[in-house]
Amino acid sequence: MILKDYIRTIPDFPKPGIQFRDVTTLLRDPAAYRETIDRIADSVRHLQPDIIVGPEARGYAIGAPLAYALEAGFALARKPGKLPFASIRCEYGLEYGKDVLEMHIDAITPGQRVVVCDDLLATGGTAHAVCRLVEQLGGIVVAARFVIELEGMGGREAISAYDTQSLFVYEGD
Repeated sequence: MILKDYIRTIPDFPKPGIQFRDVTTLLRDPAAYRETIDRIADSVRHLQPDIIVGPEARGYAIGAPLAYALEAGFALARKPGKLPFASIRCEYGLEYGKDVLEMHIDAITPGQRVVVCDDLLATGGTAHAVCRLVEQLGGIVVAARFVIELEGMGGREAISAYDTQSLFVYEGD
């Protein structure tokens, strides 16, 4: 199965000159979705993660089934004000501003082995923020995994301290 064929490219979205890589077309196909999760799981199984962390929102679509496949737990990294229990937060830079992610203070216990995953690695701001949150809670980030990576956007450099892999690499747009 050639999974890359299931990723749709939408030109000029969200602005002219951008080639948006749409993972939703991969997610809607049961066989392609299953194969995606299986490939990511195979790449981290030997690390014996205790918990998977995925950022809102598409990180849930990758992280939750990955956790299931690995018989690991799953923790959410959410936008501000969405979590009902005591939380920690991490502010991070975006191309044109700042954003914040939060995690419950009991989402990770000290010493837990954590895989951070998301659908896309571009600038690395989101992934780096999630790694920082995990480490603030005492977790050990053993890997970061992505479906798509936009090369040349600085993401890999932003999380260079971690074992990072992506299923597909595209030239950054």
